[in-house]
Amino acid sequence: MTNQFTDDHYNSRVTDEERAEIRRLHAEGKGRNEIARTIGRGLRTISVQAAKLGLEFDPAATEDATRARMAQLASKRALLAEVLLDDALALTEQMWQPATLHSFGGKDHTYETRPIPEPLPADKRALMSAASAAITQSLRLAPPVTDNGEEDAKSMLGRVMSGLAQVWNEQQTADEGDGDAE
Repeated sequence: MTNQFTDDHYNSRVTDEERAEIRRLHAEGKGRNEIARTIGRGLRTISVQAAKLGLEFDPAATEDATRARMAQLASKRALLAEVLLDDALALTEQMWQPATLHSFGGKDHTYETRPIPEPLPADKRALMSAASAAITQSLRLAPPVTDNGEEDAKSMLGRVMSGLAQVWNEQQTADEGDGDAE
């Protein structure tokens, strides 16, 4: 595997021109990764040189870039999970579709095919195993969101209990007031 830069470039000392370029790009508001790509140096090299030059990178920009990257990765995982579920559906559908039986052998070593109404049990087992693996990986990539309303139910029950307690307290106060009148 070859890199676009020679080993000599990676191992060579940073030149005054490269330091000036780092300073210029930093002044333009470029981030560490963009500077590294622009001048063809590693991220660590840029970090070390920036520190030597007294340059700091905006942590908010780094945080924003990290959040954006995490969102991109989450989107890709969701897409991959969807593709895996589609694969699982296709595999399970194959279990009940017509198939072709292939055989090779006999004394003349012939190759033959024969249509069958559905795959053989061993082939169905293999299809089910493959579908199961696809579903499992899909669930790992994008676990289902369970909104069974449990929190809403607890909240509603809490409000009902508070209301009943308030009515009971009002009733007790009213009963005590009636008792004073006697």
